[in-house]
Amino acid sequence: MSSSTVDASLVSSLNNISFQLNRYLAFPIFLFGIIGNILNVLVLSQRPLRSNPCSFLFLTSSIFYFMSLCAGVFPRFLATWNADLGNTNQFICKLRIYIYFNTLTIAFWLIALATLDRWCCSSINVNYRLRSTLKNAQRSIILLVIISSLLQIQQIFCYEANLTYTPLKCYSKTVTCGILSDLSFALITVLIPLLLMFIFGRMIILNVRRSQSRLYVESIGISNSGGILNPVFVNVTQLNRQRKTDRRLLYMLFVQVILILVLTLPFAISKLYSTLTRDILKSTLQITVESFIFNLLLLFLNVASGMPFYIYTLTGGKVFRKALLNLFHK
Repeated sequence: MSSSTVDASLVSSLNNISFQLNRYLAFPIFLFGIIGNILNVLVLSQRPLRSNPCSFLFLTSSIFYFMSLCAGVFPRFLATWNADLGNTNQFICKLRIYIYFNTLTIAFWLIALATLDRWCCSSINVNYRLRSTLKNAQRSIILLVIISSLLQIQQIFCYEANLTYTPLKCYSKTVTCGILSDLSFALITVLIPLLLMFIFGRMIILNVRRSQSRLYVESIGISNSGGILNPVFVNVTQLNRQRKTDRRLLYMLFVQVILILVLTLPFAISKLYSTLTRDILKSTLQITVESFIFNLLLLFLNVASGMPFYIYTLTGGKVFRKALLNLFHK
C-alpha cells in the first residue's frame, strides 16, 4: 500500500472521528454544562447565599458560563447537521465569536474576583474585611463587563465566515488578527485570571493560619488567667480545625485552578500555533491532524464552562450541599 493511500485513509478516519465527536460529544457537554449552571443559579439565588458577595460572584459567573456554552458548544453540534449559520453568515459568525470569548473571559475573571473577595473576608485587617460587600461585588461585575466588552471588540473585526485552510470556517481572517486574538485569549482570558486565583488563594490560606494562630494565643492567655483545667484539649481542637480548613481551602483551590488550567491552556497554545503556521505550506494530512486536535481541545475548553457546579458540590462542604438539598425539597 502506497504512502499516499495510507495518508488518504488516515485523513478520512480523522475527519470521521472529528465529525462523530462534534455530533455525539458536543451535545452531552452542552447538556452537562447547561444543567450544572442552571442548578448553580438556582442554588446560589437562595436567600442565605445570594446576599453573600462571593456567592453572588459565583452566581453571576454561572450565568456567563451558560451564555458561553450556548455560543460555543451548541453550534459545534449544529455544524454536524449543516445547520450552523455562523460558518456562512458573516454577522452570525462575528456575533457568536464575540459573545463566546466575551462571556468566557468575564466568567473566568469573576472566579478570580471571588477569590479576591474570599481573601478580603479572611484578612485579619478589618479594613480589608469591610471591603467584602455585595455592593462592591456588583460594582466590580459592572466594571468587568464594560472592560471585557471593549477589549473583545477586536474579535468582531478579526473573524470572518467561509474561510478555508483554517480549523474552523468561522475563524480569524489574517495572521495579524489571529495573533492578536490568540494572545488576548491566552493572556486575558486564561493566564492572568488563573495567576490571580493562585496568588489570592495562597494568601487566603496564609490569612486563615494567622487568624487561627491568634485564636490559639488568645486561648492560651484565657486558660492561664481563667484557671481552666484542661487548656491542652481546647488547643488541640483548634489546631485540628485549622488543619481541616487548610486542607479544604487547598483542595478547592487546587481543583478549580488546575482543572481550568488543564482544560483551557492547551486550546490557547493550539490556537496560537495554528495562527503562526497558517502561511506555511502543509500537507493534507498535517492540516487534518491539526484541525482534529484543535476541535478536540475546543470541546475540552467548553467542559470548563460546565464544571463549576460539580466542583462546588464535591468541594463546597455542607453549606453548598445543604442549599442544594433545600432546592430539591422545594
